[in-house]
Amino acid sequence: MMDYLLWRGDLLFREAPFNEVDNLIFSELVYVDFGNIVPGVDSNASITLKEASEEFFKHHTEEEIESKVSSTKMAAFLMREMAKTKRFGDVRLFRYIDDIDYKEQSQFCAVTLLLDDNSIFVSYSGTDNTIVGWRENFNMSFLDETPGQLKAVKYLNETISSDWEILRIGGHSKGGNLAVYAAVTCRESMQEKIAAVYCNDGPGFMGRKIDEWNYQKMLPKIHAFMPEASIVGMLLEHKADCTVVKSSASGPMQHDTMTWEVLGNSLVRVESVAEKSILLDQTLKAWIDKMDAKQREEFVDTLFEILEEGRIETVDDLANMKWKKFVELFKLSSALEHENQEILKRTLKLLLEESQKTIKNAVIKKRK
Repeated sequence: MMDYLLWRGDLLFREAPFNEVDNLIFSELVYVDFGNIVPGVDSNASITLKEASEEFFKHHTEEEIESKVSSTKMAAFLMREMAKTKRFGDVRLFRYIDDIDYKEQSQFCAVTLLLDDNSIFVSYSGTDNTIVGWRENFNMSFLDETPGQLKAVKYLNETISSDWEILRIGGHSKGGNLAVYAAVTCRESMQEKIAAVYCNDGPGFMGRKIDEWNYQKMLPKIHAFMPEASIVGMLLEHKADCTVVKSSASGPMQHDTMTWEVLGNSLVRVESVAEKSILLDQTLKAWIDKMDAKQREEFVDTLFEILEEGRIETVDDLANMKWKKFVELFKLSSALEHENQEILKRTLKLLLEESQKTIKNAVIKKRK
């Protein structure tokens, strides 16, 4: 993406039309903490990206940003480079929201961008650094609608004016899921304005949602991308044709869009997802299918009860955990009520069994 800024940065959107790399850049940008910088949902004011970048770096040092564990920290440096370009510097940001609700187990963040061609891009954030944000991802395995998904629809219906002629929506990871959900669930007058929906390595949906008429109607406008070693993007069900892109990283680190390779105004394609990702996807789907919604909910509740008891609130807390603290956290599982212990053991045993079964089937298939 940084190379793209150098190559395409001197051309306005009305000179070089919006493309899939622009989508990726805006889907990464929303990871920047724009609190007290970009006007909120109750304001009609806006700020240029250049102004937002200057304000952000007045209050945050490079050392502070680098010290964070999450790969999304690079969004701030991407913004700084965007601000130097003609294409992105004068893009206007408005209607920013960052809402974390521990009671609802939801983390929702979004920002809207106005481009020089008078189109807008609504960017939904993926999971942030909080454990509550990660819990919402797990909740997708048993809830028909998560609080974050409902907020994404509300944001589109109540915050974005239908006066805009061209509307694009996108996001990375959970943000991609929210973008698709909002597009297929928002009011009809808004759907007519949507030119494209971008899901960048975002999880899918439970089977019922993808069979609904509104989803099928929006399908031609949905552009889905995932890296070769995708994990998150393979979760649950998709109906949209997915483009597999090349990454400079390996394994789970490919989820970081800053590693996705770009050539000209396109993402670099590869033929298919890596075999390991396919095997993992088969294992997880088989594992999830063996549990009903209540069993999935019980497992998620138990898992996050351990993290809560261990006062693990952020990904940084997990990453910076000392060995002594890890041992204490592990011991908490044995201190759970007997019923919850059994839920944890039974579910993890099922995961192990499905993993062994998937590997065995793959070996047999190769021999044939």
